[in-house]
Amino acid sequence: MTGILLLAAGSGNRFIAAGGTGNKLNAVMTETAENSATVFDATLAHALASGMPVHVITRPDNLPVQASCARAKVPVTLAETGGTGESIAAGVRNTPDWDGWLIHLADMPFVTPEIFIAVADTLRHAAVVRPFWQNEPGHPVGFARSLREKLLQLCGDQGARELLRGHEMLRLDFNNQAVIRDIDLPFQLSARVSNGNVYATS
Repeated sequence: MTGILLLAAGSGNRFIAAGGTGNKLNAVMTETAENSATVFDATLAHALASGMPVHVITRPDNLPVQASCARAKVPVTLAETGGTGESIAAGVRNTPDWDGWLIHLADMPFVTPEIFIAVADTLRHAAVVRPFWQNEPGHPVGFARSLREKLLQLCGDQGARELLRGHEMLRLDFNNQAVIRDIDLPFQLSARVSNGNVYATS
């Protein structure tokens, strides 16, 4: 089975420097008064709605994220460092029964369940799958079981960039800007993204 690794171990320094309070993953989005949720909770809800297993990597001091995972019965790996490489390696190490991994960033709450499902389905035909919007690469990025050992060796902040450069990648184009939209600055907490679907693969 393919699952979603949700990376939630970053410190969000740009968000704080721009006037945000605390870790951006715990900031409340303000799309509607009735539907307010933290950035993390919105991302987690979409990931779970895909029907795939989810595993979260977060910092030991991010108690709100851990509490959200406990409520949703989602397993958590604690990572002392916010390095993307270490987070991915730790998550892959703790999901040994998965056949594929969708690496997703917890500050990207606009990605819909349909996008997760489309990337996972396409992963059956390639070792690496990455969504794009208007030639801009996005997330989640899918990696097949054949790359498990290389994922386990990742370190530092480079994440899986070397794997993306070193292996043939199947590009999945979406007409949905959500695959590139993240929450990096406080004003983005009220951003809206229109829905869309896959329109081509190449």
